Amino acid sequence: MAIRTVVWGENIHETTNEIVRGIYPEGMHTTIANALNTDPAISATTATLQEPEHGLSEARLAETDVLTWWGHKDHGAVSDVVVERVAKRVWEGMGLLVLHSGHFSKIFKRLMGTPCALKWREAG
Repeated sequence: MAIRTVVWGENIHETTNEIVRGIYPEGMHTTIANALNTDPAISATTATLQEPEHGLSEARLAETDVLTWWGHKDHGAVSDVVVERVAKRVWEGMGLLVLHSGHFSKIFKRLMGTPCALKWREAG
């Protein structure tokens, strides 16, 4: 049985930035899912912020083994109801792979229990 994977993406950069759209005409989420689907042990589909329930209904999550999360620009737009739904599934055993700036996503902060704010200093 294949690992049922959902690749979630904001799908904002691809729709608002011409350069990004040129590189990822079907969205970064689709590019990631297509790469995962080259492995016969993985069955990857996509979901985006703009879909109803951000593409993450209870039924969809119930059929998901691993959720890959890519966010960067509008973490605040993710529904708190969806965040709690995803958190519940993670606690039930669904895997969650958070990519790029997802450290600041609502779901990552919810699961980590911290604000996940980064601070750094420049050397010199």
